[in-house]
Amino acid sequence: MLRRRHLTARLEASSPSCSRCFPSHPKNALASLEHASLGEHERCKFRPVHARAADMLIAQITDTHIKAGGKLAYGKVDTEAALAHCLRQVNDVTPAVDVVLVTGDLVDTGRPEEYRALRALLGELHAPCYVIPGNHDERNALRNAFAADGYLEDGSPYLHYAVDRYPLRLVALDSIVPGKPGGMMCAERLEWLDRTLSAAKDRATLLFMHHPPFLTGITHMDVQNCANAAAFAAVVERHPQVIRLLCGHVHRPVQTLWHGVLASIGPSHSHAVALDLTPGSPPAFALEPPAFALHAWSEATGVVSHTAFVGDYEGPYPFFDRQGRLID
Repeated sequence: MLRRRHLTARLEASSPSCSRCFPSHPKNALASLEHASLGEHERCKFRPVHARAADMLIAQITDTHIKAGGKLAYGKVDTEAALAHCLRQVNDVTPAVDVVLVTGDLVDTGRPEEYRALRALLGELHAPCYVIPGNHDERNALRNAFAADGYLEDGSPYLHYAVDRYPLRLVALDSIVPGKPGGMMCAERLEWLDRTLSAAKDRATLLFMHHPPFLTGITHMDVQNCANAAAFAAVVERHPQVIRLLCGHVHRPVQTLWHGVLASIGPSHSHAVALDLTPGSPPAFALEPPAFALHAWSEATGVVSHTAFVGDYEGPYPFFDRQGRLID
């Protein structure tokens, strides 16, 4: 089964004598992986048999909350500046990102002028970009703003779609309920999802949506997550090619194993929901270090996810000197 396949790195362990690879422990596989990536020390036998680069890199940005005309979100947050800074860093990722997913709450109030400001910002991306709506979005205004991109179907009541052009299939889900902060995967949407997944049973698939179908422990967000989650899970369980679920909405990185699928919420590049797991804690946000998620896909490893912090930080600094000795 695709979802349950585990990768283990096989090591040829005929000689434990490489002090450069293993300065402290002869079975340190992480050190061997780092050393093998340098392409040095050919006599070392502790090398992974099938370490390789990702076939696809996906940047996930979420909850951009763009307000037009330089207006601050909640009187405090410059969401346009925050997104511009984040996109510059996405463009600088090496190797280059293949696709960018923006998982909802694209703008703050759903007005056309906000979508125009968002389009101008996203136009700076070097990679193709796909968006889905969140509870702050307005479907028609969003559809009109992104109509030229061709992936949002005209006339459909929901803004969901599949992208088949990449090694990993991407399926976007529209979870919003107009006028409500929470979301839902209703019967009509689940029927669409079941048909869409049935059409490509042999393709490893990543789902992305705004509202998470699981609880986070942050009460004021959990009461507005994705309703009808049990029926949603039943559809996903019928399709083992679904290997990953990406969400937004909660403005902070959260991961859980949800019905056999690793599900996660992307971090905030702008303003984070305060981490308070006290039941009934009041809604609040914090200006934590901004970040986006970077998901690396290969057939061998599946999806491996990283948190990429936005900003200028010291480094990188080497671990080893020119003679291959660990710097002390």
